[in-house]
Amino acid sequence: MLKGVRRWIGSKIITWLNREVEATGHTLSDFDRLCDEIRPCDVLLVEGRSPVSNIIKTITQSPWSHSAIYIGRLRDIEVPAIRARVAKYSDVDQNTQVVIEAILGKGTIVAPLDKYRGYRVRLCRPAGLAPKDRQRVIAYTVEKLGTNYNLRQLIDLARFVFPYSVVPRRWRSTLFVHNAGPETHTVCSTLLADAFQAVHFPILPINLSNDSSEQKISHRNSRLFTPQDFDFSPYFEVLKFPFHNIHDLAAYHLLPWAENSICNDETDCYVEFKQDEKEPLHMKPLASDKVSDPSNSKQETQP
Repeated sequence: MLKGVRRWIGSKIITWLNREVEATGHTLSDFDRLCDEIRPCDVLLVEGRSPVSNIIKTITQSPWSHSAIYIGRLRDIEVPAIRARVAKYSDVDQNTQVVIEAILGKGTIVAPLDKYRGYRVRLCRPAGLAPKDRQRVIAYTVEKLGTNYNLRQLIDLARFVFPYSVVPRRWRSTLFVHNAGPETHTVCSTLLADAFQAVHFPILPINLSNDSSEQKISHRNSRLFTPQDFDFSPYFEVLKFPFHNIHDLAAYHLLPWAENSICNDETDCYVEFKQDEKEPLHMKPLASDKVSDPSNSKQETQP
């Protein structure tokens, strides 16, 4: 009986922690463009609006409270076994763009990308990730579907912000304890860090180089990763999709075209006439200052 009451209270607390508030203001992002340009293995950073998101933002001192990994559409997953496992843990159709994420109270799940429409988001792309490793990263995260969310790790991160010496021993973080905690538990950023580090893709590696010429790096403890680390990583490209994009003007519009000019080659150029004008239009100087009159050219070609 007591166990059931505790479970009921726990579920109510988790429901409250996950309750999203209404958005205020515009996100200034073009989510449709993000959906067009996102690629498998891109990391989506999200600024959540729930109480647990606010806790994470306070702990990490970052606006990014959540991270998810994009795996594409179900029909685009090449390996049949991976595609079947994703289908087992989701009820989306074959054409829905989906992400894998770890959510408090739900564990590691498949979710439609469109659920984050209306949120402030950022895309982080692993630069130069090999296609073979991309499939391995996706396979790793898919294998974790159904695992529970590690609430203890979130508490540990909160403890970790306090000076270690002033925290009582029984409250000290287990983040540095080897194999601490059950392996079937994870949080969003740790899940992604483990997946990329499994293929030795660097996120924020530790530099072990000494005074000698030998260069060595080591992977960072995945339990210490937070969503902002993918933003900070020099190995991830940060992509933004502003609602009003000042770079939408195609680059070829910026080429220094000479107005109304037609050239046969570099030394033979002339000015086009408009049908309603008797005089040629103004033309900027070309490679050659010599501009022939097209009327003369026509007379010369007449038999």
